[in-house]
Amino acid sequence: MKWQGRRQSSNVDDRRGQSGPSRGGGGFSPMLMGPLIKILFSKVGLVIAGLFIVISFVTGNNPLSLLSGLISGNSGQQVATAAYQGTEEENELADFSATILASTEDVWNGILENYREPTLVLFTGSVSSACGSASSATGPFYCPGDEKLYIDLSFFDDMERKLNAPGDFAQAYVIAHEVGHHVQKLMGTTDKVHQLRGQVSETEYNKYSVMLELQADFFAGVWANRSESRMSMMEAGDLEEALNAANAIGDDRLQKQSSGRVVPDSFTHGTSEQRVRWFKKGFETGDISLGDTFNASSL
Repeated sequence: MKWQGRRQSSNVDDRRGQSGPSRGGGGFSPMLMGPLIKILFSKVGLVIAGLFIVISFVTGNNPLSLLSGLISGNSGQQVATAAYQGTEEENELADFSATILASTEDVWNGILENYREPTLVLFTGSVSSACGSASSATGPFYCPGDEKLYIDLSFFDDMERKLNAPGDFAQAYVIAHEVGHHVQKLMGTTDKVHQLRGQVSETEYNKYSVMLELQADFFAGVWANRSESRMSMMEAGDLEEALNAANAIGDDRLQKQSSGRVVPDSFTHGTSEQRVRWFKKGFETGDISLGDTFNASSL
C-alpha cells in the first residue's frame, strides 16, 4: 500500500504500555494503624485533627483524603509515568493504523450525512472499554457502548505468523471491518440485532451475528473501493491480501484448525467463503445499498 505521507487521524487514543490502577497506593498501611489510633486519641492527636479540619475547610478537600495521602506518602497528585517507547516497527504500525482510520473517515463522511467518527484505541496486553475488559487474545473489536475500536498492534504479527495472512492491506481490512461495525451502530442495525439476544434461541441469534459480521465485511469492501477511487493507495497484490485475510478468519477454517471439527450452528462470523464473497462484493460495487445481508436470498 502507498500509505506513507498521507493524513493521519487525530481520533487515536494511544494507551500502549499503560497498566491498570495500582492496588497498593491510597490506603492505610496495616502496620501504621496501631500507632495512628494511639496518636489520634491523644491530646496531640486532637490538635492535629483540628488542624486537618481547618485545612479542609479552607481548601475544600476531604480531611480523610489529606490524612490518607500523608500516611501513604502521596499528596493526592498522580505520579507521572514515563512515555511509552514502542519499537520502530510497532510505531510504524501505529502510524499506519492512524492513516487507515483517516481514510475510513474520508470515505464514510462522503457516504453518510452527519457521520460520527469513531476513536481508535491502541493498547498493550489488556484494556477496559464500555463493553468490559478485554485482553489481546480477544483480537481487535468494536465497542458500540463508547463507539471505539480497540486493537493491540501485536495482532498484526499474529495475522502473519498464526493465520498466514500477511500484508499491510490485510491489516487495513481488519481496521475497515471494525469501522464497518461502527457504521452499523450509526445505522441502528447493531442495536436491533443485540435486542434479539434472549428473545430467540442461541442458534438463531448466531445466524443474526453472522449477518452482522458479513455486512461489516461488505462495508470494508466498500471502503476499499471508495478509498482507491479517492486516494489510489492500492498496489499489485493488495486485494489478494485482503481476500486471504477474510478467508483466514472464517469460522469453519478457525474451528477446523483449533478442534479438527466444524459446528455450523455455532458460527458467529461466517465461513471463509462467505467472508471473502461479501468483502469482494463491497469492493466491486462500492454501493452500500447492496449490502443488506439480513434480507439476502443467501449468504
